[in-house]
Amino acid sequence: MAAATLIAVAQLAGVSTSTASRALTGHPSVLPDTREKVLAAAQSLRYRPNRMASALRTRRTGLIGLVVNNLWNASFTAIADEVQAWGATEGQQVLVCSTDGDPAREAAFLDTVAEHRFDGVVIAGSGGNHDRINALLDDGTAVVTMNREVPGARATSVMPGYTTAGRLAVEHLLAAGHTRIAEIGGLDRFTSGREQHVGIVEALGAAGLPADPALTERGPFDPAFGRAATERLLDLAEPPTALLITNHEAIFGVLPVLSERRIEIPSGLSVICTEDEPSFAWWHPPMTVVDNRATDMGRAAVVRLVEQLTGVATGVHRDVVEPVLVVRGSTGPPSRT
Repeated sequence: MAAATLIAVAQLAGVSTSTASRALTGHPSVLPDTREKVLAAAQSLRYRPNRMASALRTRRTGLIGLVVNNLWNASFTAIADEVQAWGATEGQQVLVCSTDGDPAREAAFLDTVAEHRFDGVVIAGSGGNHDRINALLDDGTAVVTMNREVPGARATSVMPGYTTAGRLAVEHLLAAGHTRIAEIGGLDRFTSGREQHVGIVEALGAAGLPADPALTERGPFDPAFGRAATERLLDLAEPPTALLITNHEAIFGVLPVLSERRIEIPSGLSVICTEDEPSFAWWHPPMTVVDNRATDMGRAAVVRLVEQLTGVATGVHRDVVEPVLVVRGSTGPPSRT
């Protein structure tokens, strides 16, 4: 069967071809009842718009790119859900690229975004490729970066309040009476690793406590690192009474060690993480977190993307979504024994 044409849709709806086109693209000049007739006709005929032809006329392809480092981290999943939900309501097709944080894989996808003239791209990625990001902006593509700073990029960004997250976590543990607080975090070359560590050091310093190198483990975003770091900390002659995990991927190496060693939580060790995960509320006991509000970050990114797509953007912005402390059962006073 031959594909239905716009002319056929217009004839079935009893309108002109130009009216049918405006109705299908959501133009505000079309009356609601006329739009309903056209949409019903299009559905009846199984009409599919020719995106390539439309792009030639409007310089819009209806394509949005989304770059994430992975899709098993709950924050990236929440961001992807928000961008895709917006795309579904606005007739935009969202193409997701998961790169494992590899700048080269990210670069290849950004080249595809440029070659196929995507309308926009949200990049919660490696923190690199500023040259490609700037080239996209110069070509009129809407760009929002997230999660990691991209030095040299001229794009609007939406960032978590990483420094606040580290500070809130330490302040919570200090208030419970802990002074031997261990950190399992990320490296300085990553925005989250660097800024959360700053928040931790500042909060400890405000309480008159120096950051103890023996209680600080910082490494790659990898469960294997989390396992090794936890074992080193627990094997100290004077182990910590509280464990603060700012390296989210590492936590999936931390938790098995705590289970294997039958660590009593929170009486034997308080545990807090600076990023939430649905399973943390089901863990036993439920885990205290500093929630980075990934869903809100996704929504903020959509707002900034739409501003650029509609031409109402006013300069380059750096939005910071501040985290909130969620106290559950995994933190408490240190053991007195």
